[in-house]
Amino acid sequence: MFKLYLDPGHGGADSGATANGLQEKNITLDIALRIRDLLEKDYEDVNIRMSRTTDTTRSLSQRTNDANSWGADYFLSIHVNAFNGSAQGYEDYIHTSLTDSSLTAQYRNIMHDEITKVNNLSNRGKKKANFHVLRETAMSALLTENGFIDNTSDAEKLRSSSWRQAVAQGHVNGLAGAFNLTRKQTTTPNDLYRVIVDGTQEGAYRDEQNILNAVSRNLQTAERIVIEKV
Repeated sequence: MFKLYLDPGHGGADSGATANGLQEKNITLDIALRIRDLLEKDYEDVNIRMSRTTDTTRSLSQRTNDANSWGADYFLSIHVNAFNGSAQGYEDYIHTSLTDSSLTAQYRNIMHDEITKVNNLSNRGKKKANFHVLRETAMSALLTENGFIDNTSDAEKLRSSSWRQAVAQGHVNGLAGAFNLTRKQTTTPNDLYRVIVDGTQEGAYRDEQNILNAVSRNLQTAERIVIEKV
């Protein structure tokens, strides 16, 4: 069982970067939820825990402590960049203490290649930093910066749901390659069901267990959950 700790950056009182009518916290959550849904739909033996699934405030220590106590195999933090309005593109980070031959760097190399294949952003390269979520995690960790919210061209992509879906798929492809995930066997197509939580689609699933998982995730917080056959 592969245990992924998925961390949508910022949230709640911390909006992250803001520009062009967009907030980083909303984009990171959207991409992370798409990553979760794709993994649950397409791969076997994957257990996903998220630092947040709604617009809630979580401190950096809460995130890393939660991942460490849960015993995650990998920590993936999703972010969006900002700088001066002209900077643009994709980059990702591992901790400064790690060598380019470390296992974490090897995982990152696979992730980087798969994400940059599909994100249609300029490639700013593989970088290192002393970020809290990279330093305080007991497992390998990666932080991805998916475009610049204050750059007009990148912001148009960030605004697109189809682009965010492609970026999520790139992350999933990277995880599958890095950790040798097993794709679920294809069977005769079943009916597709949408899970709608308080008027917003949470996901669309064919597998009964994925439908039940989606309901369970929202059962304590939602006022209304609808399962609708497509």
